Amino acid sequence: MKRLAILAALVAATAPALAANPVTLTFEGVGDYGTSVNEFYNGGTSGAGSTGTNHGVSFTSSMLSLTNDALGPYFSNAPSGGTVAFVFGETAYVNVDAGFSGYLSLYYSSSAMLNNSINIYSGLNGTGDLLASLSLNANATAGCSDTAFCNWEKTSAVFAGVGKSISFADANSVVAFDNVTLAPVPEPSTYALLAGGLGMVAFVARRRRNIG
Repeated sequence: MKRLAILAALVAATAPALAANPVTLTFEGVGDYGTSVNEFYNGGTSGAGSTGTNHGVSFTSSMLSLTNDALGPYFSNAPSGGTVAFVFGETAYVNVDAGFSGYLSLYYSSSAMLNNSINIYSGLNGTGDLLASLSLNANATAGCSDTAFCNWEKTSAVFAGVGKSISFADANSVVAFDNVTLAPVPEPSTYALLAGGLGMVAFVARRRRNIG
């Protein structure tokens, strides 16, 4: 029984680590003020020609980098430091071809109250089923006044199913975003490994019953 308990504990401990592995997008290195994020996190480049880690995540052109420059500063106290993101113009979409599973979180600083501004969909570019929505508080200068976006809050959504896109609506020039975190869908090999571990536990349990 002691050996069986150890095997079960190993499988239980391994499953979350293999299945989660969340990805956090900090926007550092995308480019100077007003650079489109584009394919920076999808094996391509940003509008400035910069490349980042390939997480299989792409952005439509209206999601831009925001950095402080000689005309700023525009923001302060951001979670990841020197670069954040903002939407300029039309609704911005984040697309994840392989999907992301069950969880999304991000930090934001907003000068306006926005209801259901961030939406998670089962299809690309805001298509398919609506899986979850997030509303934003008007928090940009709550307790501070040194910049236009000086206060940051974390918000998150837990949802069922697999998301393939996130829309950022009604956010034109009024919200800054940072540290967007999502949980990728596990690779098929991960499922096989987990199934193998569970199968081993079941096999040992049956064998002990037969011997007993």
